[in-house]
Parts: sequence; C-alpha cells; structure tokens
Amino acid sequence: MANTIHVDVVSAEESIFSGEAEFVVLPGEAGELGIYPRHTPLITRIKPGAVRIRKPGGEEEFVFVAGGILEIQPKLITVLADTAIRGADLDEAKANEALRQAEEARAKAKDKTEIAVVEGELAMLAAQLAAIRKLRKK
Repeated sequence: MANTIHVDVVSAEESIFSGEAEFVVLPGEAGELGIYPRHTPLITRIKPGAVRIRKPGGEEEFVFVAGGILEIQPKLITVLADTAIRGADLDEAKANEALRQAEEARAKAKDKTEIAVVEGELAMLAAQLAAIRKLRKK
C-alpha cells in the first residue's frame, strides 16, 4: 500500500473531502505548499486558490478554497476553509457574472470599509477563475 496521509477539507457548510492522499498542494500564505505524509507539524493561513489532492493510484481531487486555516500533523492534514467548492461544482459563467457585479459594486463604493470588502471579494473571484482555468487545462 502507498504511503498516505489523511486529508479533511471542511467549510462552514459541509465536509468537502475526507480521505487518504499521497500528496497535497495548496495555496499557503507565503506561497504554494506541497505536503507529503510525515510532514513537519504546521499551522498557517491559506489564501484563495486551488487545493490539489493526489489520491492513492494517482487520481486527483480538486477543491477551490476562499481562504482559511491549514493544520498539518504527521498523519493528518486539516483544511478549515472559509468557503470550499468541489472542482466539479465550479461554474465559470457564474464566477464571471459575480466578478462583473463585484466590479460594479467597487465603482459605486463610497467609504474605505465598503471598498475593502469589495476588493476582498474581487481577489477571491479572481483566484476562483484562475483555479477554474487551471482545472480545465487538465
């Protein structure tokens, strides 16, 4: 049997993935992280982007996360995502429409708080579209 690590990806709404993996790649705060079994323990924030989970046998699971917290233990990876969407559920047309609406909201925003909220939404949507395009290339 392959050397594996258990991975749990959860959002506030539901568990997105729970299973064994040979390798996981995700967007850490300081850059992309690659995680193999028996990785050194770590807790860090994650940025919006793609989580790629290589399951035993080579099949890959793809999840978009809109930020959150990553905890790594030698035999367990836990991703606590603000929002998580399975790769198969990503919709480019909906993301493009949300991006258009967010750009309109930015143009109408008046105070710094409102602008900051819209800028955060725009960054998350840009990361989601990049993840969709990356997934479509595979």
